[in-house]
Amino acid sequence: MKWRNAATALARDKAGVSATEFALIAPVFLTLLIGIFDAGQEAYAISVLNGAVQKAARDSSLEVTDLGYADAMVEKQIGPILPGATFESKRTSYNDYADIGRPEKWNDANNDGTCSSGESYVDENGSGEWESDIGKDGNGGADDVVVYEVTVNYEPTFKVPLMPGHWNERSLTASAIKKNQPFANQTGYGSTAGIC
Repeated sequence: MKWRNAATALARDKAGVSATEFALIAPVFLTLLIGIFDAGQEAYAISVLNGAVQKAARDSSLEVTDLGYADAMVEKQIGPILPGATFESKRTSYNDYADIGRPEKWNDANNDGTCSSGESYVDENGSGEWESDIGKDGNGGADDVVVYEVTVNYEPTFKVPLMPGHWNERSLTASAIKKNQPFANQTGYGSTAGIC
């Protein structure tokens, strides 16, 4: 009878229940909260990066623009949002929008989709070899279409606990396509022939 009374008294005792509940709920709540902060930081960074890349591409389409300044402007915009981030930028120029991602012209005799041994091609971009993308590195010249791409690598400020290490290494990419101002005559593609 004593044991039964003691068990009943223990079951009715509410002392320490709040502390136990807090200990069970707090880690889940804090992990959720940190995840929300992390997602918010990434969403904000994506938005600012897209806007900065669009402005840098627009500025780069002018003859007088310093490309280094345009890249630095993107870094200046993103730096405070993603501290310690590293930046990589790339510009690829084309004569026209239709040329973006287009391979150099070639005689695809065996219909395999690539310039194979013995097939002839036209070296349109002057690289000395067949290229699967006709684009030239750099900002191009007058009236050229330029694909400007910026990749940002960073570690998030709000790291979600108990996640694998690669979870804390992030990469964001933004790109913009702009046509350079017609400040001079546009140069055409080359017409040198070659053999793969």
